[in-house]
Amino acid sequence: MVTVGSLLEELARREAVARRRIDEIREEIAVLASQLEDEQDRLSRLTITRETVEEILGEAARLLDEPEGEAEVADTAGTVNAAPPRPPVLGVVTVPPWQPGMNAAVLPRAYRDAVEIMADAGRAIRAGQIAVAMGLPDEAAKREGLRSKPKRLVERGWAREEGPGLFTVTEPVAREVARQDGAGSRDGIAPSSASSPGG
Repeated sequence: MVTVGSLLEELARREAVARRRIDEIREEIAVLASQLEDEQDRLSRLTITRETVEEILGEAARLLDEPEGEAEVADTAGTVNAAPPRPPVLGVVTVPPWQPGMNAAVLPRAYRDAVEIMADAGRAIRAGQIAVAMGLPDEAAKREGLRSKPKRLVERGWAREEGPGLFTVTEPVAREVARQDGAGSRDGIAPSSASSPGG
């Protein structure tokens, strides 16, 4: 026969077991959260390192592609002329520092898309929102891979970080993007010809 006292004891025992299990699960979650944060930091560092190496290699390739003997060319009259500009090195991601009059067409495609998305948003947005606007899955790995791009744009003067993880383009860049949109030159006109709506 079950007495009230034994029933209460059994309920108290089961409650204690449930509390212990909850504590164990919380500890497991804390360990997993710490591991996730470590892996996200590692991924972010690797992404930034890779892009930095690509940039350094791109600069080195341009230097190798332009030997000292070709930096200046003397004509028959003895005057010195600058050598014609060489085409950019293909396959290397570089983000030039922003300068007045420079438009987003000089940027690699992913960076150009990020600039245009931030400009179209008209407010500070997160890397995850940029990724979704690019058509990428809203996944942590995709967000982490993209997070270094707005930071690189901030470093090079194309964008600014209004708060932790909140990015927007600078006002001059926003005006330039709006001017490009108005001229129909988005996605492809070089800076020198962007002012001509007719191409």
